[in-house]
Amino acid sequence: MSKETGGPQKMTRRFWTEAERAELTRRYPHEHTADIARDFGRPASQVYNTANKMGLKKTATFLSSEASGRRQTGNTDTQFKPGLIPWNKGKAGSTGNHPNTQRTQFKAGRRPEEARNYQSIGSVRICKDGYLERKVSDDTTVYPSRRWTGVHRLVWEEANGPIPSGHIVVFRPGMATTDPALITIDRVELITRAELMRRNTRHNLPEEIKELVILKYRITRAINRRFKHEAQH
Repeated sequence: MSKETGGPQKMTRRFWTEAERAELTRRYPHEHTADIARDFGRPASQVYNTANKMGLKKTATFLSSEASGRRQTGNTDTQFKPGLIPWNKGKAGSTGNHPNTQRTQFKAGRRPEEARNYQSIGSVRICKDGYLERKVSDDTTVYPSRRWTGVHRLVWEEANGPIPSGHIVVFRPGMATTDPALITIDRVELITRAELMRRNTRHNLPEEIKELVILKYRITRAINRRFKHEAQH
């Protein structure tokens, strides 16, 4: 047991399994560390440190892409040259005073819904991962992406309540859709994050191995259901 720095709670240290390391090796070079950490249920710093110890690096293709979130460079015509002095240095209030500029400025104290690109609560969109999301909050203290929630998750929570810790709601195999009318409770299921990782890893296996993994998963679930039934009776 180890104590988190700065907090009174004690946490059990989670060791990395071979399956997690294999999944990290596959995903880390091409994906955001934060996205991987979310799926693993671990802090992003822990994922980064483990990847660093394993010698994993982001690919040049990923770092140069818009998906990396980095500012793209290369247009030297518009870059500020070292040694140049800005024309407005020392001139207080020299920018943003033109009437055309002021009309489009976001005034302090305005509500989020007054913004030109504002989307109201209840709006839907398709996220970068291809899932339909619905806006659920206008709370400006929450990171923008957290103001949206997957519709498939909302459908499950409406029927079952809050999602247990360490679990995630996903579409059943072959049932993913972005049609809101088709996202129903029979199309989604609750699984552990460990199971999600196993499923993602399974996609890279040969077809014959995939079938064995799926069969093992089904047998394990059947056994667990039987034991649970016997324990209740």
